[in-house]
Amino acid sequence: MHDVNTVDTLVIGSGPGGYVAALRSSQLGMKTAIVERDHLGGVCTHVGCIPSKALIAEAERLTIRRQWSDFHGETSYTEAQTFKQAIVSKQAGGVEFLLKSAGVTVLKGEASLIDSHTAVIQHPESGDQQITFNHLILATGSRPIEIKTLPFGDRILSSTEALALPEVPKRLVVVGGGYIGVELGQMFARFGTKVTILEGGERILPGFESELVAPVVRQLKEDGITLITGVKVTSASQHTNGVDLHYLLQNEQCNVQADYALITIGRKPNTDGRLGLDRIGLPVTDQGLIETDAQCRTVIPHIYAIGDVIKGPALAHKASYEAKIAAEAIAGKSSIIDYKAIPLVVFSSPELASVGTSETMCKQSSVPVVIGKAAFSINGRALALKETAGFVKIVAHATTGLVLGAQIVGAEASTLISELALAIEMGATVEDLTMTIHPHPTMGEVIMEAADHASR
Repeated sequence: MHDVNTVDTLVIGSGPGGYVAALRSSQLGMKTAIVERDHLGGVCTHVGCIPSKALIAEAERLTIRRQWSDFHGETSYTEAQTFKQAIVSKQAGGVEFLLKSAGVTVLKGEASLIDSHTAVIQHPESGDQQITFNHLILATGSRPIEIKTLPFGDRILSSTEALALPEVPKRLVVVGGGYIGVELGQMFARFGTKVTILEGGERILPGFESELVAPVVRQLKEDGITLITGVKVTSASQHTNGVDLHYLLQNEQCNVQADYALITIGRKPNTDGRLGLDRIGLPVTDQGLIETDAQCRTVIPHIYAIGDVIKGPALAHKASYEAKIAAEAIAGKSSIIDYKAIPLVVFSSPELASVGTSETMCKQSSVPVVIGKAAFSINGRALALKETAGFVKIVAHATTGLVLGAQIVGAEASTLISELALAIEMGATVEDLTMTIHPHPTMGEVIMEAADHASR
């Protein structure tokens, strides 16, 4: 083994949680090291958020070009993959630059915990390196869930393999109508794939209210996607040129054939394997999650956990937020987590976004609310962009006018939701939004109009 190194803070995992934690720790004056077994930037940068949104953006640009009557060309999927990889490489390089600029030691290899203050970094080329730490932040992320009856293989893929397909499949069946299934299904459909989405629930995107999902469903059907809900997938048979997938629909046995099946039913936390949580006595739940307090501290006081390995939605921006809390807690600051304004975004077409408390949740909790809605259909900027589908919905307290939540379906929803997240975070009222001067003509004016509707 190499000489033992000692650091104030060791971070395991370099995704949007891990690298932000390492940066913040170093900024706060702590000697910090970060371990990554694959590539700096983690799943998000290499096989998740960044590559998927790059391909989605290319598919959107292709769709826009097709709207022009004199456009007869096609965007090569190979070119789109090249563009995607360039973005991934640039993002990964940016993460590495930030870490090195902040003085964070980057260790390549897989971390295994020997005891609660020691880890061994195993690398097939450079050998093993032992490191001791005063504090540890676990940011090991998650991986796609595999269905026992649909084991991953050459023709049954997770999102990781689907994003790396060298060519556009002619037919694709997506199992799971959540945000990953919808995003990737629509992306492939716009590149020319015949897509079928199978969802076990009554409708796709169950985390959003029905009225928000409706415009997305309409567009998916316009894109030629077949949506089948209320199904139970029973088995699949893979062969050289494709896969036959069998499912039950209203107790009737059905079958769909495709080049590939994409499984998008959720993700599993990376808390097992060689990491060695059992060796140090750190328990996990039946779902493999680590329990933490309001500062992301585990039952072992000097060990923290963030991101997909703790409870809550598996979101990159949630992990980054928790990363700062954990690093600041280690530095002795009083920072605590507050999840009241975590935006949820689906990069479908049109986009979906929500933040805070929904109207349904308020009714279930007997909270008196007033609703403000405004459509994109008469917004000048939306008309100019030919993006008039959708609306903004604001949920405010009926007595105080405080903004409690908001939902958007429409173009630029992923960007517009930030204003509403800030409104909730700072305790703004709908009158505050109404009296905020929004530039004209912009999509943001629809937020102002929705707030005006709620304040009447």
